[in-house]
Amino acid sequence: MEPEGASETALLQRKSFGARAARLLVLLAAFVCMVGFAAALAKATLVPQPGSVDLVHTNLHPGQSLRAYLDQPAFRDTVKQIGGNVLLGAPFGVLLPMLLPKARGAVRVVVVTALVMVAVETVQGLIVEGRAFDIDDVILNTTGALLGYVVIGRWLGRALHPRRRHWWHRWTQRPPAA
Repeated sequence: MEPEGASETALLQRKSFGARAARLLVLLAAFVCMVGFAAALAKATLVPQPGSVDLVHTNLHPGQSLRAYLDQPAFRDTVKQIGGNVLLGAPFGVLLPMLLPKARGAVRVVVVTALVMVAVETVQGLIVEGRAFDIDDVILNTTGALLGYVVIGRWLGRALHPRRRHWWHRWTQRPPAA
């Protein structure tokens, strides 16, 4: 059973002209943010680091880079490495549910983010001088996306798009009383 008032349509989901215009503006702002985020991601990850060529190595063992980050003598560098990678993934968790209603849900956000980040890390490792593939970066970015989704992305996605009706709802939800 739904709580009282739950059948009311959310403000941005209404059919009025004002609600549609507001929804369009919010989606346009989210799209602009995603393009900006993509540009920032490219700048942060795909810029060559020729001076780091001798220091860089590919990491396919989860946790290896994390241990190296935690073993650094300067706590500031640890926070910068781990926190930066988590923050880099957070926009996916916020923007994906807004832009792609089918990508809503924690599992879907995690899968899409992981796939995108694996692609970014692969390009970074194969093409960009002084950069390498690091599985821990993928894990941290994906964790950031999950946190972004849990904190705000889930709410924003629901505010913009109606809840999905799954096939099993035919048997688990009662029809509204007449």
